Amino acid sequence: MEKNIPEKFLPTHIVAAAGVVLNQKGEVLLVNTYQDSWVLPGGEVEAGENLVDAVKREIFEESGICVEVGELFCVSSNTGTYPGYGGVKEVPTKVIFDFICAEKSGTLRGSDENPESAWVPKEKVLDMIKAPSSQERFRAFLEYSARPAYLEYVTKPDFELKTKRNF
Repeated sequence: MEKNIPEKFLPTHIVAAAGVVLNQKGEVLLVNTYQDSWVLPGGEVEAGENLVDAVKREIFEESGICVEVGELFCVSSNTGTYPGYGGVKEVPTKVIFDFICAEKSGTLRGSDENPESAWVPKEKVLDMIKAPSSQERFRAFLEYSARPAYLEYVTKPDFELKTKRNF
C-alpha cells in the first residue's frame, strides 16, 4: 500500500566560477557582454567539471587568454530567484567562486558570448563594471587579505547586498 508522500524539492543552485585575471602590468581582464556591460570572465560549471578547470575554460572561451588559477578570494550567493527566459521557467539561486588568476598565454579576443575583451588598469575597473553584484565581487578582490570574502545578495528586482563578511 503506497502512502501519499508529499512531493519534495531539492535545493537548486547554479554553480559558477570566475576570475580576476592579472597580466604582468597588473591590468585586469574584463569582457564586454552583448548587453554592453563589462564583467569579470567566468560562467557556469559544467556537469563533471571541477571549479579550477571551469575557470580556465570560461576565461579562455570568453577572451582567448590561458591562465594559471590561484587563490579563492570570494564566494558569492545570489539568493534570489526570478522569472526565466528562453524556455526556463525560473532562474534558480547562484553560487559563484571567484579566483585570482595570472595570464599565462594567448591572444586577446572576443567570442560568441561577448564581442570584446580588454586589459584595464585596476583603478578603472569599477568605473567600467556596471552591475552592482560584479562591483561588489571586484571590491572583495581589492580588499582581499588572505581571508576569502562571502557575499550574499539578490539582483532582482533591485540589487541588495544582504551579507558581507570574511571567513
